[in-house]
Amino acid sequence: MPTVWGIFYGGWEGPEILGLRFPGDPPNPPLLESPLLWQLAAELDEYFRGERARFTVPMKLVGPPFYRLVWEELLCIPYGETLTYGDLAKRLGRPRAARAVGLALARNPLPIIVPCHRVVGKNGLGGFGPGRAWKEKLLSLEASYREKFSPR
Repeated sequence: MPTVWGIFYGGWEGPEILGLRFPGDPPNPPLLESPLLWQLAAELDEYFRGERARFTVPMKLVGPPFYRLVWEELLCIPYGETLTYGDLAKRLGRPRAARAVGLALARNPLPIIVPCHRVVGKNGLGGFGPGRAWKEKLLSLEASYREKFSPR
């Protein structure tokens, strides 16, 4: 999927997006095209240009129950805001599960769409599967447009 930030790769099944991969990380074998991917590419472009805060493309989160719980909670973190791994664990009612939360974030199949980049370490950025530079870029983008999407 060509976007203003490079070529991303999406996976889908039926009418739902299942995965998103960043530029430089193509799937093997290459995926086929789909109208669903064109919708996702358009929404990613809008997000990258500061015109979209939430994604509407249909998605399906596939993983163990705890991971899905973590990923669904990520969707509740407002655009432009961050939480620590520990804060997210507390929100889930599992205050000692910060490391397990981090593992679930590392396995997030839909980064950006399910905004794991909004979770940071207590003493720094923390990890991000596609790389720290991507995390910094996404957080910087959201900081630039935060006021536009903040509830008043």
